[in-house]
Amino acid sequence: MANYTYLTKGGYEKLKAELDELKTTGRQEAARAIAEARSQGDLSENAEYDAAKDAQGMLEMKISELETVLSNARVLDESQLDDSKVAILSNVTIKNIKTGKEITYKLVSETEADTKERKISVSSPIGAGLLGKVKGDKVKIETPGGILEFQVVNITIGD
Repeated sequence: MANYTYLTKGGYEKLKAELDELKTTGRQEAARAIAEARSQGDLSENAEYDAAKDAQGMLEMKISELETVLSNARVLDESQLDDSKVAILSNVTIKNIKTGKEITYKLVSETEADTKERKISVSSPIGAGLLGKVKGDKVKIETPGGILEFQVVNITIGD
């Protein structure tokens, strides 16, 4: 069974652009760094050459990872999603029972997660704890900071 990554259309396009950038500019820069280090003489004691080759290996590994993610990607159409329960691409407003503070998160795949944009991964403790919940549900979630209790205030789909 394939390990699918569910992405928004925007998330898919962003990863595709990053892959294209790495394959073109990234590879050119890596080749240039290796050629420059090679021109400095004896390769057996050339730390710059070793560093450039290591950087090239890391670049190729990142390219391979992105190719795998994109080949297993399933682009979701937000207009076809159900907002009656929490699922991937849901915007979920939760209230911390202890503090009364409300916050809204968008549940996304790991590759699209960005806490600054309040996008959390469905595999994170809070994301996983909210999956399948409906408006009004209370949930206790074990986080690295301890057990937190939330109530689902609202669920919407879209930006």
